Amino acid sequence: MKSIKSIYKIGHGPSSSHTVGPYSAARIFRKRYPDADAYRVTLYGSLAFTGEGHGTGKAVSSGLPGAEIVYNREEKNLPHPNTMLFEAFKDGKIEGSNRIFSIGGGSIRIENETSDEEREVYPQQYFSEILDICKKRNLSLVQFIFRFEDPSLRSYLKEVWDAMQDSVRRGLGEKGILPGGLGVERKARILYEKRCYNESADVTMNRVIAAYAYAVSEENADEQIVVTAPTCGSCGVLPAVMYHMQYDRGFPEEEILDALAVAALIGNVIRTNASISGAECGCQAEIGSASSMTAAALASLYGLNIDQIEYAAEIAMEHNLGLTCDPVKGLVQIPCIERNAVAAMRSITSVNLSRFLYSTRKISFDEVVATMYQTGKDMNEKYRETSHGGLAQMYYAYTE
Repeated sequence: MKSIKSIYKIGHGPSSSHTVGPYSAARIFRKRYPDADAYRVTLYGSLAFTGEGHGTGKAVSSGLPGAEIVYNREEKNLPHPNTMLFEAFKDGKIEGSNRIFSIGGGSIRIENETSDEEREVYPQQYFSEILDICKKRNLSLVQFIFRFEDPSLRSYLKEVWDAMQDSVRRGLGEKGILPGGLGVERKARILYEKRCYNESADVTMNRVIAAYAYAVSEENADEQIVVTAPTCGSCGVLPAVMYHMQYDRGFPEEEILDALAVAALIGNVIRTNASISGAECGCQAEIGSASSMTAAALASLYGLNIDQIEYAAEIAMEHNLGLTCDPVKGLVQIPCIERNAVAAMRSITSVNLSRFLYSTRKISFDEVVATMYQTGKDMNEKYRETSHGGLAQMYYAYTE
């Protein structure tokens, strides 16, 4: 497996696959052909169908100013649902080209090339292998991670956590209507400031965590700086719960950073053996992965054993299986923002169940990850971030 650092990327929303990845690809291509007098970027698949709502063209233009953007919605049999063709021209003739794939979470892969991000850090591929080593050597997951990662990981996690906290705070302070034409009102501030008569402590906790998730997701929808966790579309789940644990529950930052490492390890296993791309496997790969990562992080923060951590991650993923990616108008707003809040709650429930029932479990984490991937492959293309089916289609059927 690769370094867990690549699970977290700091960048502009609203979509890691559709903005962070294409922006990175555009910058790389520009450096390769700095003397070209014209550029053309052709977007295929999900990038073509939802790229206008997701701001893909804007992201590419930021990294490659003046480029002609072409949305090719006819090409089939693509090597990846998020395929881009970059072309550079000099004196009217093509100088060079690259086919680049945005593979999820802001990561890219250039056809027939390898990068530093592709470097293998962990010899293990499956969680069962990690579990076996940890039990044989009496290691926690945190100790396991830092045996393989370089010493800069902790400082990087601190940078990631700072960016996550900033997105929560900014989002809580904002109000108004999100861009894109749907007229979606920001709700984080409303949720956070809401006070109900005789409201129980549990209701308050749930409302506040939901407010944190809304805050980050609304910042993402407004194309502000967020952290992929593991994607932009699911960026509100993990920060919401961790922010609550530090500021409302008093857990120290060092323990939060360790929990973020555990979350990233879970995300890494999912990415390695399945996908974190909504265009490839539906929203189960985004929100399902985020919920699973958050459940593992929270279980680790509580000091639960490795079996309990695995079970919490498995429950969270299992009960997101089949979740479609159907953003209305191609915007990461409906149903994406609410899904982040719901997934944060589901993560907490998963930990509460795993704490007491882990010895009775029948399904391993690896099994549920494999199931998610197969489910995604079986899913009709219109439910995989094309805005051709599900809520995206019905919204127009009932509003027009």
